[in-house]
Amino acid sequence: EVQLVESGGGLVQTGGSLRLSCAWSGLAFEDYHIGWIRQVPGKEREGVASIHSQKGDTVYADSVKGRFIISRDTTANSVYLQMNDVKPEDAALYYCVAEYGPLSRWNLENPDEYYYWGQGTRVTVSS
Repeated sequence: EVQLVESGGGLVQTGGSLRLSCAWSGLAFEDYHIGWIRQVPGKEREGVASIHSQKGDTVYADSVKGRFIISRDTTANSVYLQMNDVKPEDAALYYCVAEYGPLSRWNLENPDEYYYWGQGTRVTVSS
């Protein structure tokens, strides 16, 4: 059974930084990618960033490029999202997601296609 457990959400000031963590278990094959999806009530889910397990390839949404950094620690079975220069529009419920196979921008553009989801961690941004 695949499990994804997020942590690190909370309150951050505009312009501040926050790091989200996702601890995973149960992924049986080497070829997979893990990423972050966010959702604001009343809006569509948005793919934020994703990273491939082996190659370390990354993709980012244009809205976070240059501000957020996704990384992985394969020994710790964890993926991280370093959020810098946080903006009010970054406030959302952030889900850790995973999918087997190669990574492409299509995955971020179609976030609902991710098969494995965590429970989410909320990020609140104060002005």
